[in-house]
Amino acid sequence: MLLSFKTALIPNNQQVTAFRKASGVARHAYNWANAQIKDILAAQKEGEKLKLPSAIDLHKRLVAEVKYEHDWYYEVNKNVPQKALADLRQAWDRCFKKVSKQPRFKKKGQRDSFYLESGTKAKPLIKNDGKRIKLPSIGWVRLAEPLPVTAIHNCVISRQADRWFIAIKHEVERPVLVAPRPTVGVDIGIKELAVCSHGKIFENPQAYRRKSKRMKRLQRSVSRKVKGSKNRIKAVKKLGKIHAKVSNIRQDSIHKLTYYLAKNHSVIKIEDLHVKAFLKNHKLAGAIADCGMYEFKRQLEYKTEKFGSQLILVDRFFPSSQICSNCGNHRHKMPLKNRVYVCPNCGYTEDRDLNAAKNIDRWFMDIFIPERSDMAVSSTVSACGVDKPLKSHLETTVKQEINTKMIAVQMCLDLGSFG
Repeated sequence: MLLSFKTALIPNNQQVTAFRKASGVARHAYNWANAQIKDILAAQKEGEKLKLPSAIDLHKRLVAEVKYEHDWYYEVNKNVPQKALADLRQAWDRCFKKVSKQPRFKKKGQRDSFYLESGTKAKPLIKNDGKRIKLPSIGWVRLAEPLPVTAIHNCVISRQADRWFIAIKHEVERPVLVAPRPTVGVDIGIKELAVCSHGKIFENPQAYRRKSKRMKRLQRSVSRKVKGSKNRIKAVKKLGKIHAKVSNIRQDSIHKLTYYLAKNHSVIKIEDLHVKAFLKNHKLAGAIADCGMYEFKRQLEYKTEKFGSQLILVDRFFPSSQICSNCGNHRHKMPLKNRVYVCPNCGYTEDRDLNAAKNIDRWFMDIFIPERSDMAVSSTVSACGVDKPLKSHLETTVKQEINTKMIAVQMCLDLGSFG
């Protein structure tokens, strides 16, 4: 299977200048092609079908109309503008498929990157000796750490804050794991990053919250500087460093968590959370974004494939926080302020997230979810002060004469593992 590897570069001043030139050429070609496609779409008449130019057509027009006017195009490798045009065409294809929005114009100094290649996949010509890598049209550049392979066909050079990175893809074999591995249910949250069904807790580093005061101070410093001045450039560089540090802390914690889950468990069950809808809650949007829930799911997808594990997405409407993991009784919704689950039927007390993780671990397709009773409502209101039932579950509520113990018994019979 293919895995990506990204490490930092240690270029000198001359190489940094070459990196910036290549990033500028890639940005210019991308924006020029984006303007061409937008002009074609704007000139399109109603009901008329126009065929947009492909990446090859855009490159031919670029060579004929743009390249001869700007000599600095010839100072960088030819693959730089070609890949930029291919990326733009791919972005428009995603837009037409309604996967993403229209591609925007790139700005100078934001997400600078460019693509390089040399040789073929059978005979790669970008070589490294463990300490340096020889990039086409640039030369030997020092590496912060050795690459996993000695020769590669292509790579991507990108900038984050004031540091430059190289990303490659390389083929790896799946590790052989003989020992039997257990299953686990994982509840993702804000207070703790993750709570496993066997009791292991991963703390949330809350990197953005810890660095927010310093970040605001640096942002005010940038706004006070005159645009285009060297002092503003220095302030922006300081702000970029703190943003990169926040991102690195978050990525480090998520990588350690997903690596542990994928390597030590055969089946991993997580909730299929609708993160975009969560971010509409303006009171919790910052805390939710600081957790990196989507990144957690993305990393688990490829790491479970690497270690031969199975990732199961639990139905997002499964009330994991409302079901007792001891007896299976279903109570009404719990506000976030209630951090301890108290079962009104058997009196079982458990941490809210741990109880949810145990229920996630026992979930399976077409699981029977017991209906909530009025008896559970009256008992939980006096004990925990919970709210009214969810509107989406009003149809599942039962009449007053139904006994909650019978419901719990039915839940036990259907699940088998409850009780």
